[in-house]
Amino acid sequence: MIFTSPLQEDSIKIMLLGSGELGKEVAIEAQRLGLEVIAVDKYENAPAHFVANRSHVIDMLDKDAVVALIEQEQPTYILPEIEAISIDALFEAEARGFHVIPNAEAVSKTMNRKNIRLFASEELGLKTSAYRFVKTLDELKRASEKIGFPCVIKPVMSSSGHGQSIAKSAIDIERSWEIAKEARGDASELIVEEFIKFDYEITLLTTRTEDETIFCEPIGHLQQDGDYILSWQPMPMSDIALEKAIEMAKTVTDSLGGRGIFGVEFFVREDEVYFSEVSPRPHDTGMVTLITQSQSEFAMHIRAVLGLPLNSIFYGYGASGAYKAKKASTNPKLDIPDTAFSADSFVRVFGKRESHVGRRMAISLALGDDVEDAKRRALEIINQMNDS
Repeated sequence: MIFTSPLQEDSIKIMLLGSGELGKEVAIEAQRLGLEVIAVDKYENAPAHFVANRSHVIDMLDKDAVVALIEQEQPTYILPEIEAISIDALFEAEARGFHVIPNAEAVSKTMNRKNIRLFASEELGLKTSAYRFVKTLDELKRASEKIGFPCVIKPVMSSSGHGQSIAKSAIDIERSWEIAKEARGDASELIVEEFIKFDYEITLLTTRTEDETIFCEPIGHLQQDGDYILSWQPMPMSDIALEKAIEMAKTVTDSLGGRGIFGVEFFVREDEVYFSEVSPRPHDTGMVTLITQSQSEFAMHIRAVLGLPLNSIFYGYGASGAYKAKKASTNPKLDIPDTAFSADSFVRVFGKRESHVGRRMAISLALGDDVEDAKRRALEIINQMNDS
């Protein structure tokens, strides 16, 4: 492959549609290979804006605005990094000859929980929890009674757990209906899911090009209100369960097609594996790979986008903990102990210029003698941090 220099007429250019902490790491990896990076988001000074060659602020749900910017910048590759993007703009970009990663159809299917659930369950025949789709409070009440309690209620379009809740009984339904309105995306339709009494859940990072598909070590994670607070790698699991997860991940990613990394989520109960969701981009739980692998999920994503060989060395047991702001501030500061920066642990600060209670501001990363040791160390760092 011929690698170019940025800011030249023939530069290889990637456009990030979404410039949060995950997009920032993608931009850094792209810069390491001399790619020109254009970071786009709906607000100024998003994390990836600070490490990109150029940045733009637009309404990414506005088809005309997105298409106009694509035509202006002429990117080699377009990388959707969030759900709240005009899918019509991506299809239009493809029709005009631009390369969307992995492709517009895959983004369309995965950005909407209804689309991906119907695709995985009814077209591909993957094992999933029982589910219903609803648009009104009355429909939600009826669907939850059919599914049974407890049940999980989510907007069909959202991210980082926004709008998600668990209804333990009929008394909780109206509260869940109100919580769903907090979605980052489209809350006009909800999915009501059977609550699987799983032993654990995993993210299986699956990276593919036209020539190969590889799988990272499974990542275990702990979520609160649908947003991750701790992840670790590898997740101990039986060979049978892992084989099933790999087979299902390959089935769904092969069917979606294209290049890039996919975060495929599963619920696991003993040796039974249930498909949950898939994201066609780096996954927040996968930030643990910043310390556990020679090629992080972000580096592997860029490799796949460029069609380069996919390989990585796994270093060992590791964990990542999410630090969430305790205060609201327009000039947030993080107090991090020096002990966090050791030979086998460190912190990544996202550089967000505003904080609100619960906003993810940084992560801790730690290696350990085993998974439990790594988890303990990552949480210990988070618990010693503070913000002002």
